[in-house]
Amino acid sequence: MSEPDTISFTKMNGLGNEILVIDLRGKSKVFTSEEVIDIAKAPRTRFDQMMVLHEPRTGGTEAFVKIYNADGSQSGACGNGARCIGWHVKKANGRDNMVFETDAGLLNIKAEAIDNITVDMGEPAFNWNKIPLAEEFHDTRRIELQIGPIDDPILHSPSVVNIGNPHAIFWVDDVDTIDLGRMGPLLENHPIFPERANITVAHVRSHREIKQRTWERGTGLTKACGSAACATAVCAMRNNFTNRSVTIHMPGGALEITWEKNNKISMTGPVVEEYGGVLQDLPCE
Repeated sequence: MSEPDTISFTKMNGLGNEILVIDLRGKSKVFTSEEVIDIAKAPRTRFDQMMVLHEPRTGGTEAFVKIYNADGSQSGACGNGARCIGWHVKKANGRDNMVFETDAGLLNIKAEAIDNITVDMGEPAFNWNKIPLAEEFHDTRRIELQIGPIDDPILHSPSVVNIGNPHAIFWVDDVDTIDLGRMGPLLENHPIFPERANITVAHVRSHREIKQRTWERGTGLTKACGSAACATAVCAMRNNFTNRSVTIHMPGGALEITWEKNNKISMTGPVVEEYGGVLQDLPCE
């Protein structure tokens, strides 16, 4: 009787955002939420997001990618994870330009070098029902939402957008003074966000630079979040805070974000390969 196939993984990170890449192309395995949670809890495979490559569903693409959060839920976008799978596949096929498919659509990635990977993050959605919000707002540049005393709120009037997943950006004077570990889960699960939301606090340093921290939906505080960086950038641009190209500074490092004339968002940054291994006690199918 032959030994069952194993499932290999590659542990990577994008600016400290912990990414686990698993290539299931050629296998029928689909992870359950319970399995995802167990993988995230194991010290060697702990992740913020897990990028799982399945057989392509669309011609001309490398893979269909399922994106999992540490709580077992799925996401439509992960910018740092996208850079990781771009580099992972480039090492195998040698091509700089690749297309992947996710639940949010097609993802174009250009992997020139491990420290220079550009992802086309698609078009932002600003309509309230596309984000989505639980009630109608005609102007999503700033919506009515606050935390803290009515006459002196700690956070208020966020900008909201969907970048493959819902985001709310609160503009503050100092991102380091905000207790995002306490406020993040309250806002992530606020009734205004029927699908929950990623919560970011951001400070505009200049027309070219923004500093931010993010509480990620389904994961918690992370050192970096690529889709949140894109969300912050386009919302700052909509509010005339910045130019169309900005550097987003996060605890794990910086990303370059440009809102192109064709309405697409491009994100450029590095990734790091940490180590590889094999998942234990999981059926491969």
